[in-house]
Amino acid sequence: MMTKTSEQQLLLSQVEQIADGLARTFAPFTEVVVHDLLDPAHSILAVHNNLSGRQVGDPATELGLARITDPEYAQVIANYPNRFADGRQVKSTSIGIKDADGRYVAALCLNVDLTLFHGFQSALNKFTTVDGATPVNESFDPSGADGIRARIDEFAARMAVTPRSLKAEERRMLMKELRAAGMLEMRRAMDTIAAHLGVSRATVYSDAK
Repeated sequence: MMTKTSEQQLLLSQVEQIADGLARTFAPFTEVVVHDLLDPAHSILAVHNNLSGRQVGDPATELGLARITDPEYAQVIANYPNRFADGRQVKSTSIGIKDADGRYVAALCLNVDLTLFHGFQSALNKFTTVDGATPVNESFDPSGADGIRARIDEFAARMAVTPRSLKAEERRMLMKELRAAGMLEMRRAMDTIAAHLGVSRATVYSDAK
């Protein structure tokens, strides 16, 4: 880690304040991360609305390293497709912050969890269906996991949160709906639910009681 100038320290401090404001505005579905590009081995200074599971002190990403090695690297990269480690789809924006000498000092990154919006879309599609048909999705194949995830997304959309932001009481309501729909009988249903909610299998079994 190199010694920072007072200007660089001030920039980092101001970026942290901006990140805090953005995170409060776009909670709970947008993760906001502040990177210190002068300390790539321990780049992450702050993680607000943590959706990726990363921690303060984690190293820089490939994008951060690219900026460190190339001051001419794009300063704003907006709305590019990304994924969290568990496969959730993400829309990301990364903003590089330079000092007076044109050196990248920090990066402000926003990661939007698209799960909630996919749930909204699914719920809207269901609401606007006018053909009178009631589709039945039943499967004992692992592909049935897609139906479980879609049902969870719809439930979370009604609650105006992401699946991973559901509170214990909301999870219990969800489990009642899944049981009524026969989805708890699908093969590896509990594993699918636990992974999509970001909780343990033991928590899912407890919520299902």
